Amino acid sequence: MYIYNTMTRQKEELKPITPGTVKIYCCGPTVYNLIHIGNARALCVFDTLRRYLEFRGYKVLYVQNFTDVDDKIIKKANELGKTSTEVSENAIKEYFTDAQGLNIRRADVHPKVTENMDIIIDIVKTLIDKGYAYEADGDVYFDTSKFPEYGKLSHMPLEDLQAGARIEVGDKKRNPMDFAVWKAAKPGEPYWESPFGKGRPGWHIECSAMSRHYIGDTIDIHGGGSDLIFPHHENEIAQSECATGSPLANIWMHNGMLNVDNKKMSKSAGNFFMVRDLSDKYGYEPIRFMLLSVHYRSQLNYTIEVIESCKAALQRLYTCRDSIARVMPAAKDGEASAAVLEDVKTARESFIKAMDDDFNTADGIAAVFELVRRINAALVSPEVTKGDIKAYSDEFTALTNVLGLLYNNKDEEIPAEVTELIEQRKAARKAKDFALADSIRDRITAMGYIVEETRQGTVVKKA
Repeated sequence: MYIYNTMTRQKEELKPITPGTVKIYCCGPTVYNLIHIGNARALCVFDTLRRYLEFRGYKVLYVQNFTDVDDKIIKKANELGKTSTEVSENAIKEYFTDAQGLNIRRADVHPKVTENMDIIIDIVKTLIDKGYAYEADGDVYFDTSKFPEYGKLSHMPLEDLQAGARIEVGDKKRNPMDFAVWKAAKPGEPYWESPFGKGRPGWHIECSAMSRHYIGDTIDIHGGGSDLIFPHHENEIAQSECATGSPLANIWMHNGMLNVDNKKMSKSAGNFFMVRDLSDKYGYEPIRFMLLSVHYRSQLNYTIEVIESCKAALQRLYTCRDSIARVMPAAKDGEASAAVLEDVKTARESFIKAMDDDFNTADGIAAVFELVRRINAALVSPEVTKGDIKAYSDEFTALTNVLGLLYNNKDEEIPAEVTELIEQRKAARKAKDFALADSIRDRITAMGYIVEETRQGTVVKKA
């Protein structure tokens, strides 16, 4: 498998440090509010990457943190008259509601900053002891001048980065690009005791500490949105590599940003959408499908038309699954034919080719729909066997599971009044009273159900 490495700006072969096991660290949310669709893109991309690696036979250690102490959390707590812990714990609870709705599997470890303060303090102390960080009135800053490679992820030399920075009046930093790894306590804010005084961690240091603790000095894949490249991931690299002397990650994998109606999503523009709000209108699964429907590095543009088309595409997949279940009982006994086995093999090879080439979920989805086309053609043939259908079904299920799709297994219960109308329509058709049959069909349609005639009989489903 080849993945585009932000560090080297080229596709590189995935070569796990531990053969057969891929270790991934993905930056999680700052938990003070519901997640928005920008957050959801990274969650769906890296959840699917994890699923695909397992599909390919790897074991995966997946770590995703929660930032549960931060300026935004403190501000929200003060506004609500609650503690920071109350705000963050409620946000984490709501996160898991949305994550479950999007079919995001839980990480192997979801470390929280507040539960890992000892290891965070330890790495800050290491940086001070090695001369890479300095204390200033209770704050501790990383000295970027001591790390000549600073800027290597964002591909910006230190001079250019400094040109956009400045030292404020009264600032305690030695250099404009220095950043806090420990912040001195302020009145009314949560704090922890440390060798540098009461305080709390800077944002960047937490991931350096927790990735090292739960994975090791070097990660196989470090993931996140492209908005994290600078300064967050750049600062992680500086801290970690100075503390350990080892590369922080072998591959840096970043998903692209999300626009809304061709405009950058922002609160000020009024086009900021929470996953919860969209799910109330469209359901969670169309959101996941949309977020995987384009290449992860490409910019994704959300519009009503896009998500409606994703909803329709999902329905084609559900229709295929339902057709398989409906046709199977009446199909002839028999093993899968050579032609069907070749179809299945071709589908898998096309899917793997797409996903192995920089995790191209868009082409992977296209491979699934080509399989659907072949399945639909086979299901209307009187020669199809149970073995044929099972071979198709197994592959269809395997590939949609990798994408995390078709997880709504609840069958819609057809109301009794609709069922009664269906029986009346069957009787009318048998009596060749087609005008009455059409009239009954119209009544069923008006009730929100679709009637279809298939080789296996009448099928009714929710519109």
